[in-house]
Amino acid sequence: MNAGVARGLAIRDATPADEAAWRGLWAGFLAFYDMTLPEAVTARTWRLIADPAHPMSLRIAELEGVAAGFTLWQTHDSSWVPAPDLYLEDLFVRPDLRGQGIGQALIADLVAIGRARGCARIYWMTEETNAAARRLYDGFAAPDGHIRYRADLAG
Repeated sequence: MNAGVARGLAIRDATPADEAAWRGLWAGFLAFYDMTLPEAVTARTWRLIADPAHPMSLRIAELEGVAAGFTLWQTHDSSWVPAPDLYLEDLFVRPDLRGQGIGQALIADLVAIGRARGCARIYWMTEETNAAARRLYDGFAAPDGHIRYRADLAG
């Protein structure tokens, strides 16, 4: 980690004991995006994270032993490259701890995991209006020009 990262920062895999801390961070993440999700969705997400057979994984950033942020990610095969991709689905750092290099450290952590697992690429998305996140992400990669389309299939 670089010198700009807060002292006392540790990033590790989540354990079952992290559920309450993750739920607190998850609530902050959802509030940032002005989103509400049914409890069943949050509970399902935690079950997937806790299932070692499922590809969804959670890394927790702790600052002096207190949960400061997280990355929710998974790997999947790709038809474009001969190795898996690592998809960073969600990244969150507590608002009171931003600007200390925690977000940068979380992404660097996933880059290292992806390399260690032989992944070809890491990718993520953010809202085009999220200027703070885009400044962070621009330090790792340039936007690739893709536009996301999403159609709801339920209902």
